[in-house]
Amino acid sequence: MLSRRRSSPRPLVPGLLLLLLAMAPPPPASAVGVNWGFASSHSLPAAQVVRGLLLPNSVPRVRLAAASSDALTALEGTGIAVSVGIPDALLRPLASSTKAAAAWVHDNITRYSSSVRFEYIVVGDEPFLLRHGQNFHPFVVRAAENVQQALVHAKLSGKMKVVVPCSADTFQNASTLPTKASFRPDVNKTMADLLSFLANSSSPFMVELDPFLSFQHNRNLSLDYFLFQLMSHPVKDGENKYDNYVDASIDALVTSLTKAGFSDMDIIVGRAGWPTDGAMNATPAIAQSFMTGLVNHLAKKSGTPLRPKVPPVEMYLFSLLDEDQRSIASGGYERHHGIFTFDGQAKYYANIGQGPKSLKNAPDVNYLPSKWCVVDNNKDLSNVSSSFSSACANGDCTSLLPGGSCSGLAWPGNVSYAFNNYYQQHDQSEDSCYFNGLGLITTVDPSVDNCLFPLTIHVSSATSLHLTLPVSLLLVLWFCIVCI
Repeated sequence: MLSRRRSSPRPLVPGLLLLLLAMAPPPPASAVGVNWGFASSHSLPAAQVVRGLLLPNSVPRVRLAAASSDALTALEGTGIAVSVGIPDALLRPLASSTKAAAAWVHDNITRYSSSVRFEYIVVGDEPFLLRHGQNFHPFVVRAAENVQQALVHAKLSGKMKVVVPCSADTFQNASTLPTKASFRPDVNKTMADLLSFLANSSSPFMVELDPFLSFQHNRNLSLDYFLFQLMSHPVKDGENKYDNYVDASIDALVTSLTKAGFSDMDIIVGRAGWPTDGAMNATPAIAQSFMTGLVNHLAKKSGTPLRPKVPPVEMYLFSLLDEDQRSIASGGYERHHGIFTFDGQAKYYANIGQGPKSLKNAPDVNYLPSKWCVVDNNKDLSNVSSSFSSACANGDCTSLLPGGSCSGLAWPGNVSYAFNNYYQQHDQSEDSCYFNGLGLITTVDPSVDNCLFPLTIHVSSATSLHLTLPVSLLLVLWFCIVCI
């Protein structure tokens, strides 16, 4: 989601500040990290994210959604532990060619290995997600093996591990009881190969948790259960009791691993977060409750009923920044998981490494001029619906969805929101506010209460964090190999 420029918060009076500091949670365990994704129409420069957000907020580790030369260059010499993702689109070429895997490792790992503290290479983006079917099953393990082999040849295998992020629906559970869980039948063969690979390379199992999606699909479980605030009526599974979703999910995975013969495999949670917009119960206040409960729970190192005093090796919060280009197959809320807005402004308090201190916002953000596009109320709006649909189809109207921050806008205010979002995503070009003559450019901020009308940032082609040249060349290399 885009956001308008915001004024600095008012300073707290000393007494209130001391009270908040006393009530604040302890710093997170060093095992906490954040996800940094690049699916945004307008991204802050990587150097600004690192120097303006990660370092000032003492973030100890970061997981990149994909290899970005800008991001990796910005992370050089910082000491931040870095995990690098490989998109699903590259699984087939990496599985088909050891040369392609070697090229990827050379371009994205070896080049930076002397100055970046790599921790994991994350192969795929939830390749076993149920809605993907078996599209990626034939390629996942071979791709991971080829990347591992490339690391060995580069003499880097001792410095980082290769993992595969598995969505929570990779293991199934007809009930909410962890001991009834098991891996889905359609992934059993591939999962057996993956678990053997992970065990042989001493790599952990990475699971991706989506508590908000689970909350939506399990309305028999209270919101308190997901926010670590359940005071009574825990979920009982034999002698074990579960008062939160995260422990139950981890133990469902533990059960699945045990049934597959890998009961002692380490676990990493590669994703856990809560959205702030785009759906009912997706608000900054609820997101803060979830994040606070999650980090505090992890800091206790109490583990789970099936693994007492053995918490996940690491936990990556989802996510650092909002991403207005993310898929909304699961729901419009997917674009609003950021602890920070797309322009680096904190939406709520979360302890991502800085302890009880307030989060530091990105400084010196380069905004476009204070101009917005709204519907011209002096025009005949009887045919405005087609322009509204077009603006939403090519922009981001997820804040207008039921429960969203702008869902209360009446007609034609919702049309103005759609027009403006499209206008901002197209860098405020004059023709992007035409809409068959129904658009009007204004310098008066049309935001209403908590519904913020976007004001975007200046982005040059040099700061783009999308598909990098090495990845493009890798796809070409694979195509040539296949055609020979």
